[in-house]
Amino acid sequence: MTQIEFVEMCARELACDGIVLDVAHFPRIDGDYLAQIKKMAADLGLDIAAVLDDAFFSADEAAMRSSIDLTLALGSPLLAGPLGGEAAGPWSSQRERLARATSLAKAANVTLALRNAPGTFAATTADLKRVAKEADSAWLRFGPEPAQFDATSDARAIVDNIVLLWSHASALPGTVRDAFPEFRGYLALDDPSGTAQLAEMKTRLRAWRVS
Repeated sequence: MTQIEFVEMCARELACDGIVLDVAHFPRIDGDYLAQIKKMAADLGLDIAAVLDDAFFSADEAAMRSSIDLTLALGSPLLAGPLGGEAAGPWSSQRERLARATSLAKAANVTLALRNAPGTFAATTADLKRVAKEADSAWLRFGPEPAQFDATSDARAIVDNIVLLWSHASALPGTVRDAFPEFRGYLALDDPSGTAQLAEMKTRLRAWRVS
């Protein structure tokens, strides 16, 4: 489906409250198109909860600025993404990019929602706490997927800095709620494989709402 069809589906068929838009799915990012998406979401009663850019924390400054500008144009408060993989380079290099990212985010007043992911420098809750301590920025917060944490992670240790939560389409309905019972922000349904079907998403959302 097109991105416009996706937005319509989320509003009309899934009755979502908000959407997360992936930078990889934009057919173009000129001002007219971004204004169309923003207006369409508003007309359909959808918040643009976040923009997702899986490459943001590994990108150069120009690409970071582009994603932040896109986030601002859409009126979204959050830009989400994981850190780079540990195999891609040392922590010192990622730390430099992290410092650049938080500086740009502060200048634009966009909050970064750091995702956890296996094999990255932010895989566990301990990793997330270390990253936040070294970044020392009020514009860096967490957007975790609880199912991706290992057995050593303690979700309670990061709850105060969470601004967005993710759940895989196959996760049990109560999993995220049980891990973060006091969280009041958006919970995003995610299937990185891109193979989720409409009926499956309806079933998952219905299970969430009655759990």
